[in-house]
Amino acid sequence: MPFWDDVFRDVADDYPSISSRLVLADALAAFFVTRPQSLDVVVGSNLFGDILTDIGGAIMGSIGVAPAANLNPERDHPSMFEPVHGSAPDIAGKGIANPIGQIWTAKLLLDFFDFGELADLVLESIEDSLYSGVKTPDLGGRATTEEIGDAIVKRILGGRGRTID
Repeated sequence: MPFWDDVFRDVADDYPSISSRLVLADALAAFFVTRPQSLDVVVGSNLFGDILTDIGGAIMGSIGVAPAANLNPERDHPSMFEPVHGSAPDIAGKGIANPIGQIWTAKLLLDFFDFGELADLVLESIEDSLYSGVKTPDLGGRATTEEIGDAIVKRILGGRGRTID
């Protein structure tokens, strides 16, 4: 993908204060597994981005927990917030899909719009739910999509001084 490489270099040159390096997708996949702490932001084509985000989700335990955002930092074009996983038609309607990736993606949206306190509460609620053992089958649990969603919402609302029935 020489065109992509050329564009990457051109854009990187426009931001000399930001450290960047061009890494081939296969080597980057290995970095995801062997030294993920060495990565901060990864920019890639749609194809390679899809592959690498699935690897990242799998490393986290399930692609069902992986959030994602396609950001336009200048905000002159819309940004897009969606979880890493796809629509998962093979499990549609079974109540076993993990909603954490979508909920965590909402946290990214809240961060983007400077609702940091609420964004932190969303992530804490996800973490608290997982620590308490509320997990979908992809994480070794037995909770349904609805049960984990309800557990997270209950913690969010409880953390803001409200409760739900």
